Amino acid sequence: MDTEVDGDGGPTPPEDLLYGVIRRLWPLHRTVVRAVERELTGTGMTAGEHALLDALRSEGPRTVPQLARSMGLDRQPVQRWVNHAAELGLVVTAPNPAHRRSSLIQLTTEGTEVIRGIQEFEATELRQRLADLPAEDIRTTLHVLDRIGEEFRHLANGSRVPREETDSQGSQDSQGSEDSQAGYDSHGISGSRSSNGNSAGDSPPTPPHLARKGRLGE
Repeated sequence: MDTEVDGDGGPTPPEDLLYGVIRRLWPLHRTVVRAVERELTGTGMTAGEHALLDALRSEGPRTVPQLARSMGLDRQPVQRWVNHAAELGLVVTAPNPAHRRSSLIQLTTEGTEVIRGIQEFEATELRQRLADLPAEDIRTTLHVLDRIGEEFRHLANGSRVPREETDSQGSQDSQGSEDSQAGYDSHGISGSRSSNGNSAGDSPPTPPHLARKGRLGE
C-alpha cells in the first residue's frame, strides 16, 4: 500500500489527511443528493423525502423531533417532508404511547414498498459500480466518518455535552444545521417536485415498480 507523503517528501500528518476527508464531504453530499434526485424523477418524491423514508425503514416509527435528531437537521424541513410524504400516502401518524401530544410517524404499506424498491435498485447499482472496494476498507471508512461526526457534533454544540442532551433542549438552530438541510432543501424542497431539471434522455432508469406507477399519488 502506498504511503501518503507531503510536499517535503515526508509522511502526510494525520490532521492533513483528516482535512482531506472533511473537504470532500460537502461536495460528496451534494453529488449524492443530485444522483438521488435523478433516480426519483417522475415519482413525486424529493431527496429529503427519500432520506425520511430511509430513516423510518431503518429506525422504525419516530416522532418528528426524533427524526430531526437522527438526520442531523432542524425540525422544520423534516416536518415539510413528513407532510408531503403523507400527501403521497407514504407515511401516516400514529398515537405515541410515550408522549400524548407528539405523534409517531410511520411508513404505510405503500411507503414500505416504495423505499424497499428504491433501495434494492440502489444496492444493485452500488454492487456494480463499487465492487472493487474491499469490505474492510468500507468498515474503516464508516469508523472514521462516525468518529469525525461525533467530534464535530461536540464542536457544533459548543461543549462536550452529548448531542442527545443538547438537542432535547431545542438548541440546534446553528448555521451548521442550516447548511446541512440546504443540501436537501436546495435540491429536494425548493426545486420542482415533479421534475429535477433533467431531460428525459439524461435521466437514469426509474426503479421498475415506480415506473409502472408513474408519479406517486396519481
